[in-house]
Amino acid sequence: MNKVVERLLNLLAFLLTVGRPVTMDEIRRTVAGYDRDADEAFRRMFERDKELLRAMGVPLELRPTDAWEVEHGYVIPAEDYELEDPGFTDEERAALWLAAQVVRLGGRPTGPEGLLKLGGAPVTGAGEPLAADLGVGVDDLAVAFRAIADRRILEFEYRSRSRSVQPLALIHRRGHWYLMAVERGQERAYRVDRGSGYRAGEKEDAFKRPAGFDAKSAIPEMPWEAGTDEPETAVVRFDPDVAWWAERQLPGGAVRRLDDGSLEATLGVANRDSLVGWLITFGASAEIVSPSALRDRLVTLVQGGS
Repeated sequence: MNKVVERLLNLLAFLLTVGRPVTMDEIRRTVAGYDRDADEAFRRMFERDKELLRAMGVPLELRPTDAWEVEHGYVIPAEDYELEDPGFTDEERAALWLAAQVVRLGGRPTGPEGLLKLGGAPVTGAGEPLAADLGVGVDDLAVAFRAIADRRILEFEYRSRSRSVQPLALIHRRGHWYLMAVERGQERAYRVDRGSGYRAGEKEDAFKRPAGFDAKSAIPEMPWEAGTDEPETAVVRFDPDVAWWAERQLPGGAVRRLDDGSLEATLGVANRDSLVGWLITFGASAEIVSPSALRDRLVTLVQGGS
């Protein structure tokens, strides 16, 4: 896949910069990636690449290379490929600049090149721009995305254990990227920035996506529902003085009010530490009724243990 993308970019760059129709033989000699010994192999590859470019909306045309129209070559007419000046106002360019600065991927700010081509970016003072860091390295996301797109097995280290999963989707929620995948026959969610050493397998189409899988609804709403602990059900009770606050943060179907004004919540848990960490913020006003092992974990941490 990477070789195909690189070859297409090389071909696109060559056709845009040469400024005249070029023959297949010239493309074969000049553009990196077409160094095939067999004529038929080159021809098949070039025909596929032409269709890919046209499918992406690139106006690749065949035109005469000279006035006598003896020989023909390929060209991308600049007037058909380049975008017209959108005519943004200063206010619209400022809004685009702000949108580009607000979101970061892997901690990297957006470069100014695109905005400069649209008519310039507003001058700003020194200092760090307003930004929401989406976390995780770009390289890790790229490896995971490639594995999802090609249906390759994805391997990585997570919680001190090697994982080998069937990746299904990448979802950004609550400030983090989550990988939805199947491991040992079960759908699970992994926070990408907590993993390392992401490696995509060599074989494409190594698995089939589960029937009816919906990426939008796949990631759990609550952070303690996304994890690799053995799934369990926890019953939590909140005192009346904090019941209103807990109720606002929990899904409606998981809670019920008791006669004394307290709140009882039944929660699915796949990340025990995440649930315990959230409950600690309630202090002594939150109690895990069951399971006992999870309740003991909360009590230990509240009392200053480890």
